[in-house]
Amino acid sequence: MKKTQPDRLPHEKGFHISWDQMHRDSRALAWRLDVQRSWKGVLAVTRGGMIPAMIVSRELDIRTVDTISIKSYDHQKQAEAVILKKPDPKLVGDGNDILIIDDLVDTGKTLKIVKEIYPKAHFATVYAKPKGKEMVDTYITEVSQDTWIFFPWDMALQYVAPYSGND
Repeated sequence: MKKTQPDRLPHEKGFHISWDQMHRDSRALAWRLDVQRSWKGVLAVTRGGMIPAMIVSRELDIRTVDTISIKSYDHQKQAEAVILKKPDPKLVGDGNDILIIDDLVDTGKTLKIVKEIYPKAHFATVYAKPKGKEMVDTYITEVSQDTWIFFPWDMALQYVAPYSGND
């Protein structure tokens, strides 16, 4: 007899990322990017891209780092993307030799907006979902579209009930 699961929220099919895993995966992204070309700067997509961008910029010894702030989520629901802050246009130009880093590409809506502004940039994420992976040039790990990624900066230590059964 097939076991049925209790009703779960969509984000409860979760992929939990620890700080250590984020660091390892971001370093792996840097190693993959190191052989591609010489970068004149890193642009982090805030907020999720800030940690991997910092790690990548350190690993590749890129000292020029800026941010583009785009809000595309309201808690755990995707919303219309809005640009809150752009980087110095003298630094980024059309994106040539600029590395744009985010933690995750989900549907690709956020990166599509960034790509329209910086068409010559190289787009890299640590994690990619199928609907959005065509928007990135480089990524490390693909996860299913229906998986919610729990990043370490979004979590706190607490008790979690077993997936199936009782304690």
